Amino acid sequence: MKILVVGSGAREHALAWKLSREAGVREVVCAPGNAGTRSVARALDLDISDPAAVLALAEAEDADLTVVGPELPLALGVQDRFAAAGRALFGPSQAAARLESSKAFAKDFMQRHRVPTARFAVHDTAEGALAAVAGGQFGFPVVVKADGLAAGKGVTVAPDRASAEAAVREAMLDDRFGDAGRRVVIEECLVGPEASYFAICDGRSALALPTAQDHKRAYDHDQGPNTGGMGAFSPSPLVTPDVERRIREEVVGPVLEGLAGEGAPYQGFLYAGLMLTADGPKVIEFNVRLGDPEAQVVLPMVEDPIAPLLEAAAAGSLAATTCRHTTNPHVGVVLASGGYPGSYAKGVPIAGLAEAAEQDDVLVFHAGTGLDGDRVVTTGGRVLTVVGRGADYGAAIERAYAAERCVTFSDKQVRTDIGRKALQS
Repeated sequence: MKILVVGSGAREHALAWKLSREAGVREVVCAPGNAGTRSVARALDLDISDPAAVLALAEAEDADLTVVGPELPLALGVQDRFAAAGRALFGPSQAAARLESSKAFAKDFMQRHRVPTARFAVHDTAEGALAAVAGGQFGFPVVVKADGLAAGKGVTVAPDRASAEAAVREAMLDDRFGDAGRRVVIEECLVGPEASYFAICDGRSALALPTAQDHKRAYDHDQGPNTGGMGAFSPSPLVTPDVERRIREEVVGPVLEGLAGEGAPYQGFLYAGLMLTADGPKVIEFNVRLGDPEAQVVLPMVEDPIAPLLEAAAAGSLAATTCRHTTNPHVGVVLASGGYPGSYAKGVPIAGLAEAAEQDDVLVFHAGTGLDGDRVVTTGGRVLTVVGRGADYGAAIERAYAAERCVTFSDKQVRTDIGRKALQS
């Protein structure tokens, strides 16, 4: 099987790495990829925001299956183009991808299908949103979300009225998120620990992958601005068999049934971001792809080949009911450029990559990296994810950070507490 992986982040590096190791896969092409994907896949240029270009590349390469990493091509309808052309792509249709591309749609959908989530209100005008905040409908703290795609940075947990009003103005009046902030969702702030649940879906059924916990804030102890994710660990000790049963019955099942009933059967990775409240798991958000950095710790745990699973799910005929995975925890630490998620320098040389990769039970996945001649340099805010594996969480944490210290570049930004939540569970 020849597989085209679309994207350029660490998630796509992890997908290409996993697929390239499988006996049934003869070649992996990663487009556009990064400096790290070149070690496991052939790299080709691609504008992922152009669904027609993605289809043209798959046809030119005669790819047996295309796997889309990031959300943008899915939100733009790339799966629909592939379906019309009779070519296999693993990822949801544009209609189903609204679970992520529109938070307002997702909240209304959950309300229609009785999927547990926070109470909410949708506002199309800044005046209405500001009035709702002033009225304290959901109390404080309160959550303000830009409706559309904002690279994981469109959510503000506002502790008081002033900060909530600032979040509304930033999204709706200052255009920080462009069109994504034209509408906002205001919702109650749920209380409890967070966990991430992942499944491979074929439109009717779902095959669970290992769970994970993400670290969204930029700084230690969950301080600072929201980011795309500064680290993750898998599995989540919070998702017990009983909690997982409730997630399947109260969240995943109703989502698949609801979308199929509305004419948009869901085929792809489904990612449910959950708050484990005193009343049970409640959905914070849906993503229509694997998370990043969660993919970097989840995929190395999977022992079964995933290529045949993705191919079957894309065809709507997933027969497998279980997926073997290791019980050894994995911890991933993101190495970011100084200043992230704000402005940061690019083109900074990176040293120590080989030394890090040579460490026992360590994987290094590239994200914002490129080549300047023979040198690997930074090209993005999140530069690398260094993953450690261990017999327990403590060992995995130790290996991840030992390898992280091998890698150096100017103004490197790293959280020092990734994985500690697992030790406290």
